[in-house]
Amino acid sequence: MKYAIVKDSIVTNIVEWDGESEYTVDGELVQADDKAHVGGTYDGSSFSAPAASADNRTYAEKRAVAYPSVTDFMEAYTEKEIGSDSSKWDAYVIAYNKVRTDNPKP
Repeated sequence: MKYAIVKDSIVTNIVEWDGESEYTVDGELVQADDKAHVGGTYDGSSFSAPAASADNRTYAEKRAVAYPSVTDFMEAYTEKEIGSDSSKWDAYVIAYNKVRTDNPKP
């Protein structure tokens, strides 16, 4: 069974334990449910998930990871120019513009 190690109302770890054998922890062992997560809380009767952390990435960092890859660009452009098939290019342009729309300049 899964148990949460709770110290000062904070879940510090989730462990497998048979519930019977001797097991010493720094905190309290509480049978965990699906809501038990490390960093979450336990109020004595129920678990709460940890608060979502703020996205502190810069504008440039957000865009950099969201853009289609350079490989995707090269493949789409090459197929458009050499193979006369612009379907990948059209999809690339849509994906590229979506990143710009989803992450507007500040």
